[in-house]
Amino acid sequence: MAKVSTNISIDPQLKEQSIALFSQFGLDLSTAISLFLQQSVREQRIPFEIRIDIPNAATRAAFAELGEMKKDKKKYKRHSSFAEILEEV
Repeated sequence: MAKVSTNISIDPQLKEQSIALFSQFGLDLSTAISLFLQQSVREQRIPFEIRIDIPNAATRAAFAELGEMKKDKKKYKRHSSFAEILEEV
């Protein structure tokens, strides 16, 4: 099968890190990208999960509570040490 040349633009540091990684597998950058494309076509999808880590409800509530604590520090009890917290428990 004949090959065609394709130009892509990537961050120079990412390119160097990728070359270093793929060389450990005995691959050059062109072969690694070809493998990615072949797998994508074979599976008809991106061959790995792409997601945004959205905090769950408990984490969002904790962030909101922290925001409130920062706004009104006098409303919340403060401790000077971890030992002091343990004594209270």
